[in-house]
Amino acid sequence: MERVTKLAAEKPVVIFSKSSCCMSHTIKTLFYDFGVDPAVHELDEIPRGREIEQALSRLGCNPSVPAVFIGGELVGGANEVMSLHLNRSLVPMLKRVGALWV
Repeated sequence: MERVTKLAAEKPVVIFSKSSCCMSHTIKTLFYDFGVDPAVHELDEIPRGREIEQALSRLGCNPSVPAVFIGGELVGGANEVMSLHLNRSLVPMLKRVGALWV
């Protein structure tokens, strides 16, 4: 859990993902299209990725990926991020943490 917290604080936007997950790809694309440069951790490609995935599950991420942290706080998965985007809350949140300047 401590490792997740540390990784989640390394940039304004951090995404825990799997390279084979279509929803992870969609969420990463959304942030890239906004011009955000998130830290992306592909859990199927890094050492101890399975441990991180289990820690994300304990934090309440179900499914465990994608898991998005903004400003070091867990926002949630694809459903939560898309809901924020559709209700126009995502961009202000990204500006507030310094991930967007426009």
